[in-house]
Amino acid sequence: MSGDTAREVGFDCQVAKVHSTADITSGMEQVTMSDRFDCENCKESLYGRKYIQADGGEGDNPYCIPCYDSLFANTCDECKELIGHDARELFYEDRHYHEHCFRCFRCDRSLADEPFTSQDEALLCNDCYCNEFSSKCVACDKTVMPGTRKLEYGGSTWHEGCFICHSCEQPIGSKSFIPDKDEHYCVSCYEDKFAPRCTRCKKALAKGGVTYRDEPWHKECFVCTGCKVQLAGQHFTSREDNPYCLKCFGSLYSKKCEACSTPITGFGGGKYISFEERQWHQPCFTCTECSVSLVGAGFFPNGDQILCRDCNTNSNL
Repeated sequence: MSGDTAREVGFDCQVAKVHSTADITSGMEQVTMSDRFDCENCKESLYGRKYIQADGGEGDNPYCIPCYDSLFANTCDECKELIGHDARELFYEDRHYHEHCFRCFRCDRSLADEPFTSQDEALLCNDCYCNEFSSKCVACDKTVMPGTRKLEYGGSTWHEGCFICHSCEQPIGSKSFIPDKDEHYCVSCYEDKFAPRCTRCKKALAKGGVTYRDEPWHKECFVCTGCKVQLAGQHFTSREDNPYCLKCFGSLYSKKCEACSTPITGFGGGKYISFEERQWHQPCFTCTECSVSLVGAGFFPNGDQILCRDCNTNSNL
């Protein structure tokens, strides 16, 4: 909303004077008493009277004041009376007003020299318009004036300078913020005040992260104790509360398969066979001689070998 202005309309009255020589001079032309100088409308003589010249199409025609007012004066949009030639007339959007009728619809203040606006054809001063139609800042309870910078959130309105962080009290402006009940925080203050701390680096977790043993971690901080690869989203295990990827755990702590010498982890549902101090992957538990699977079958240890029944019989012949 910007303030409008009304244009003032004015007229110049002239007086025809009678000289002692009975002459009336207009420019270079001489008029005598024998020449008629009458009102164009009522035909009464204008000698010695005030008159107004109006454009009649074939030159300026003189009118006495009463005739001019009745024929040409505008009607005041407020009081519906004629606006006389000697009254200060204000003009706004094809409407004419007496100066004293050009007033605020609410508080009756004169708008002759004041900024104003029009609402549903009613004239309002800036103060009344703002009180009735403008938002109020929820922080300071003052009107947010039209044209000023404001912030809106959750159905409420703030002056730009009133929308501040609840902690550091600095204006948030167009920066990101985090609401907490009826309070608003800049991101850094919210993290310092409320965000959980990473178990490893002790810095705030603004978003995301993983939980291990009920403790929060940044994804990039939750890594294998051995090779430092990130463990988020993949299988892992632990030893003495330290997380390990399966490869590192198997290499460092798992027993080796008697047949293939690779670690036996038991992860992923894998089964293994244990006999005395030796272990085998289930697919590796086969007869040393004929390679038949010994899983679920009888077998015979023979030194470092394990034999099926047939191979054991043959070896004893």
